Amino acid sequence: MSEDLHSGHRKRMRQRFREDGLEGFADHEVLELLLFSAHARANVNPLAHALLDTFGSLKGVLEAEPADLMTVEGVGEEAATLISLMVPMFRRYTASLREGKRRLRSSDEAQAYCAALLTGLRSERFYVICLDIRGGLLGARMAAEGTLDQVPAYPRIVAEIALRYNAASVILCHNHPSGDCTPSREDIGLTHRLDRLLADMDITLADHIIVGAGDTYSLAAHQQLHEVPSLKPGK
Repeated sequence: MSEDLHSGHRKRMRQRFREDGLEGFADHEVLELLLFSAHARANVNPLAHALLDTFGSLKGVLEAEPADLMTVEGVGEEAATLISLMVPMFRRYTASLREGKRRLRSSDEAQAYCAALLTGLRSERFYVICLDIRGGLLGARMAAEGTLDQVPAYPRIVAEIALRYNAASVILCHNHPSGDCTPSREDIGLTHRLDRLLADMDITLADHIIVGAGDTYSLAAHQQLHEVPSLKPGK
């Protein structure tokens, strides 16, 4: 019964993490997630609390030396190694971001990036490229596959991706498998709709780039990115 209870607890914890990340997790629960890998079946909740009591905080636990971690009853070499790995691994990850972060600083760079992403595909794909405030690339996610008029959920998906990356600006891009990168009326209409949506979220639409056969088309470069207000007749 006890083993079944712990197994169900572990399953629920892991599912929470997969669905929501660490949002809503207490510090001892974060440690429990780590300790699950080092202790196959035991109830690690008391051990997580003991670690926090010994080192004062989650930060203290993660920065502790392996030898110091093993002074806590129940922490063996495997658990101590796993816990002490977290901060160095995060430092390595942060360093790799600084060294490898790509910036799309010009329209030419953005179009080259989109061409590399989409050239040669046989089906139409629509991507959202998320940028930070300095034009650094946060990530590129495919929003959908298929023609634009067949995917009514585009605005919602684009908004979700931009928010997930905490983007300051986005570049939209999709391909025309036919080879002609000239925007259709639907392309332009969707662009204007997404421009308004993103503006309401304080996110800048930097460009919408269409990739054809060996060529690209920038709506920003052709001044088609933003809807031109219709002029009202004077009184």
